[in-house]
Amino acid sequence: MIKLINKSGYIFTDKKNPKSGIMSLALGSISVISVFLALYLTVRNGGDAPMKYGTVILLSIVYAGIGLILGIRSLSQKDIYRFFPTAGILFNAIAFAECGFILYLGVTGI
Repeated sequence: MIKLINKSGYIFTDKKNPKSGIMSLALGSISVISVFLALYLTVRNGGDAPMKYGTVILLSIVYAGIGLILGIRSLSQKDIYRFFPTAGILFNAIAFAECGFILYLGVTGI
């Protein structure tokens, strides 16, 4: 009979999820969602963006920067699960790209 499941026992590990990696993912998620909502509300307003939407974008850049630093620092630790730091770096990079695209559009006047 084909052995489908390996029932040889438990595998114990010392790996853990780094708290700074989880914080990086949280900050990245907040940044991406905030930028998306600011863009959505601006489009819904007919292209008129109040000053508070610009403040949201600037705070998102700050959060994404802090999240990137936390994600990179936690990824350099040993004996950790790498999901949260990697996802945090990805989300923060997406937030930076969104903010950079918005700034590019604002400078070029498209």
